[in-house]
Amino acid sequence: MSNEKASKVDFGIFKRLLNYAKPYKLYLFLAFFFTVIISVTVFFRPTIIGQAVQKYVVNEDTRSAESLLFWILVVVALLVAQAILMFFSSYYSNLLAQSIIKDMRKKLFKHLVGFKMKYFDKTPIGTLVTRSVSDIEAVSDVFSQGLINIMGDLLTLAAVLLGMFLTDVKLTFLVLIPIPLLLIATRIFARAMKKAFQKERVQVNRLNTFVQERVTGMAIVQMFNRERVEAKRFDKINNEHKKAHIDAIWAFSIFFPLVEVLSSLSIAAMLVYASVIVSGDYSDKADIIGTIISFTLYVNLLYRPIRQLADKYNVLQRGIVRAERVFEAIDLNEHIQDEGSITDLNFQQSIKFDSLFFAYKDDDYVLKNIQLSIEPNTTVAFVGATGAGKSSIVNLLARFYEYQKGTIKIGDTNIKDLDLGYLRKNISIVLQDVFLFSDTIYNNITLGDSSITKEQVVEAAKAVGAHDFILRLPNAYDYEVGERGGVLSVGQRQLISFIRAYVYNPHILVLDEATSSVDSESEELIQIATEKLTAGRTSIVIAHRLSTIQKADKIIVLEKGEIVEQGSHAELIAKGGYYQNLYEKQFLNSENQ
Repeated sequence: MSNEKASKVDFGIFKRLLNYAKPYKLYLFLAFFFTVIISVTVFFRPTIIGQAVQKYVVNEDTRSAESLLFWILVVVALLVAQAILMFFSSYYSNLLAQSIIKDMRKKLFKHLVGFKMKYFDKTPIGTLVTRSVSDIEAVSDVFSQGLINIMGDLLTLAAVLLGMFLTDVKLTFLVLIPIPLLLIATRIFARAMKKAFQKERVQVNRLNTFVQERVTGMAIVQMFNRERVEAKRFDKINNEHKKAHIDAIWAFSIFFPLVEVLSSLSIAAMLVYASVIVSGDYSDKADIIGTIISFTLYVNLLYRPIRQLADKYNVLQRGIVRAERVFEAIDLNEHIQDEGSITDLNFQQSIKFDSLFFAYKDDDYVLKNIQLSIEPNTTVAFVGATGAGKSSIVNLLARFYEYQKGTIKIGDTNIKDLDLGYLRKNISIVLQDVFLFSDTIYNNITLGDSSITKEQVVEAAKAVGAHDFILRLPNAYDYEVGERGGVLSVGQRQLISFIRAYVYNPHILVLDEATSSVDSESEELIQIATEKLTAGRTSIVIAHRLSTIQKADKIIVLEKGEIVEQGSHAELIAKGGYYQNLYEKQFLNSENQ
């Protein structure tokens, strides 16, 4: 990509960022207003100091003591005013920045939670965390340290140049001789910094992803004695992260000394010019000392914003580079098409799968020509080997994934015609791997739904047989379960997920191998909970232990994505086919154990 094209892209991203500032125009105006006033104070200060020294010190004006004290107080007042103005400018620019990234983070998160499960299957969690946290935080620098400060530096430069030209035109041109070299150096510096920031962005993402995955999977790391191996891998990624930052430091270490050298050259040229005037017979000889003092201050004020301008420009570049990644995520169209509008449906109707085909990737179908009808208020179980397609059917019913061919209907209504939120509100899924948030038991059950009362939660806990174990915990329903519910046993987490399903009172209940990882005591409690939950509603059970689904109204046997048998437990045993073979294998294994 050419630099010109990259600039256009950056400008487009910058314009897009400015759109987020529209609701906060007042903050932007105030930050800019105070910045302008600061530049005005900068304009007067060197001239006042230079003229005061010339008039009351060099020329020894008879009123020198009192007048000099007055102008000293004026300069002090300007400095105090400048400090106060800088406070307000900084305050409103940061307030603007934080307001903008609050809106961006809200929009990004709201966008991400609506993505298809397929996106989360292929995207590392660390990448999403980087986008939502550190990338957006870097974007705030565009407004808090970049945009307003750049405008302030430009205004300061304009004020300084104006003051210099009004004081002495010839001396101004002499002082400005090194500026073209500085502009060239600044351009090179900006390009080098952009490349460094792009490398830094990639390495931050890699580092976040690696750390997040290893911390989440720490049990596996320790179980297989991989601590040293993973530490070495981390050291390699960490070293690449360090190199990316060093590239930026290298550019800074060259640029800023160069600015100081050029600044010194300007002052040297000015002093040579002054010595020539002093040694010669020039008419402006008497005023040269005050002019030199003013210009010395002006030169410092000239090069400081130029140096800061380059620094702030790179802060701006870093923010835009990070904003580009954030906008890439915001622009992703990974949502399930929610074009349905129906929000009122009688769920006491058959669920019909008609000629259904589904593939996670391309045409590699994991479900093939599924023809099935699930009657209302019945319990239907799906069994089969791992990878047979059991969980895929549930994922399609709740529209976590989209099927490629066929239809799924409730009665005569295609589920795609239902509002997605309304559909999922009427389906509760209890998974084998229960996820609990780092919060209280109560909040994990209600998921923040204020319409669910404490009484309803307690009633549901009693119904599924979990109330007693919850009361034994410190703080009972207000007990903090830790990250992913790690302080609870597998069976306890499973019971909490049953309570969660119970209080939401769904029309369709899905139990996805809910008892496959629990002990016999917990399984007994869960069996009782299952009977409570499935009573009076359409229930779909994905079973690993066939002993748990013998009372199901219908059992569907899947093999390589196809239905090979269906019927009651007794009917399938009588057939002597796939189901009987699975049942006998489990029975013999349990006998041998």
